[in-house]
Amino acid sequence: MTGIAGALVEAWDELRVHKLRVLLSLIGVAVAVTAITGITAAVEMLSQAMREQTERSSGRETTLTLSAYPMTGTPDAARSSAAMLDVAERYAVTYATRSAWGQVAAELPGGARLLQGRFVDVDYGTIHRIQPGEGRWFADSDVERMAPTLVVNEAFLDALGAEDVSGHPTVVLQGRQAVTAEVIGVVPDEWEGQEPAFTVLFDQADRWGLALDPWASGALNPSLELWVPPGDADALRERASADLRAELPGWQVDAYVPQNSASVLDSAARWVIVAVSGFALLLGGLGLLNIALVTVRQRIREIGIRRSFGATSSRVFFGVLLESVVATLVAGAIGVALAVVLLDNLPIERALGMPLQDVPAFPVSAALTGLACAAGVGALAGLLPALWAVRVKVIDAIRY
Repeated sequence: MTGIAGALVEAWDELRVHKLRVLLSLIGVAVAVTAITGITAAVEMLSQAMREQTERSSGRETTLTLSAYPMTGTPDAARSSAAMLDVAERYAVTYATRSAWGQVAAELPGGARLLQGRFVDVDYGTIHRIQPGEGRWFADSDVERMAPTLVVNEAFLDALGAEDVSGHPTVVLQGRQAVTAEVIGVVPDEWEGQEPAFTVLFDQADRWGLALDPWASGALNPSLELWVPPGDADALRERASADLRAELPGWQVDAYVPQNSASVLDSAARWVIVAVSGFALLLGGLGLLNIALVTVRQRIREIGIRRSFGATSSRVFFGVLLESVVATLVAGAIGVALAVVLLDNLPIERALGMPLQDVPAFPVSAALTGLACAAGVGALAGLLPALWAVRVKVIDAIRY
């Protein structure tokens, strides 16, 4: 341990003496480490943004979706809805929601319009990462309110003639009877030019007769979404679908878990970026190699004197080698620090064009990768000068 500490201290002292010679090459190494570390962390954030974008439409990565439809006749929505709630309660799923689409007539300032409506439970917001830009998402207390509450898109709010939800805007919806609903939240349009659309709680829609299927008679037939643990997804898919078939004999029951392709893209992008940044890091190491060779040649007399006083070949070898390793590690640490500062202060979400709900912390793996690459380049750059220093004969070195 003492020998290792002594070699490190000696390497640091030599760097202090020859700091001007290695400064330019270390700048290149630091910039390359900043690039490889920062881009690796940026890829992590891009992967998270893509994952969240997918989850907003398809649900969480292990969201089990169950749908049921009768083989003959029209669906009994009340029966299927009760069966689905029973399945969710039986398996004690923390986040579960019914989901259905339908059309509802709304009385807007420009006249009555048939609008697209989505009928869900409170947990839909958690499963699909719904974040209203204004107002709020549904709460459990909204289920028992005397009037429906709506979360609408921006196009709906514009059609309603309201600027925001602070004034508690309302709209009249036509169901079994006309009912006035309050807008409590606004979400961004999913695409440019989207038509007005809204989301309402399933129980409220059923109470007021809003969830009517325009292509069939009776209420809408929902599907069931369950956010389950990753390790239980396959087993629960088989058991839950079997239970639902038992409660709905003669119905076709389908169950599936969406596949997330973001991890595949993340892996491919990560390797491409690491390869490009690694090449840049090697270029920085070439400059350090040239300077190290020149420095060793100028230190031939010093090396000969050390050998004459009993310094072993291994001590000389590791001393010269560690000079490059310590130098690149210092440059790598500076590069990692710069990458952390840049990512903390740059508008990453604006650059990605996607909002991040769960912003990942700076990945430790990216910092370790940068430091490991810096140390590796330092070892490669110091290997040749170290071998050359060991091969120098003592007498020739003193006479040099």
